[in-house]
Amino acid sequence: MRILIADDHELFRDGLRLVLDDLDPDLEIVEASTFDEALARATESPSPDLVLMDLVMPGMAWNEGLSALKQAVGAAPLVVLTAAEDRRLVLDAVRLGAAGFIPKTSSGKVMIGALRLVLSGGVYLPPALLEDREVAALQQALPLQAMDGVASHAEGPPARPMADVPLTPRQREVLALLGQGQSNKEIARALGLSEGTVKLHVTAILKALKVNNRTGAVVAAARLGLAAGRPTMD
Repeated sequence: MRILIADDHELFRDGLRLVLDDLDPDLEIVEASTFDEALARATESPSPDLVLMDLVMPGMAWNEGLSALKQAVGAAPLVVLTAAEDRRLVLDAVRLGAAGFIPKTSSGKVMIGALRLVLSGGVYLPPALLEDREVAALQQALPLQAMDGVASHAEGPPARPMADVPLTPRQREVLALLGQGQSNKEIARALGLSEGTVKLHVTAILKALKVNNRTGAVVAAARLGLAAGRPTMD
């Protein structure tokens, strides 16, 4: 997978490279520090599969730059990574085609979970904005469904009611932690389980949700409205 990082702070780009290792250790990453450089990289062959961009870069206004980049990469998702968390920026960025808006203050785990959802066709929004009235209106227009700060495009047939999904309370907890981008080892530590037991739960979850991988499970959970519960220690 080829990812374009567009940010005028070299130190942030270096740090983001380290975080992205958890997404895929075999990533090909290209970088840009201005909108003009980003557009040049976006039109290279092969084109990027994902664009991560800051809103504040030299070259042009952020809305013009975002629109131009989105047009250049076509169907590839474009995610905004920025220190600005103004609700108006978030709304405008999504309306212009951004598939996500991730504050730079987010943890690496949140970022990876958000990117996995975006790569599955979803949209990520900051949790604090999901209760905003205008964001709610945008959710209906796209439409979106929310799960613990993650919003995904609601495509396909209507989801089954949550009560109809054959998951145990423990499996719902495992699924919630999957949605946070946690590994089997991290989930095992959080829930006081063995890693082997977590693997069995994950296999059961994939079967119950009729998906083939962890990312599919996260997207399915978002559609079903499954939210993270507090871990129980049994």
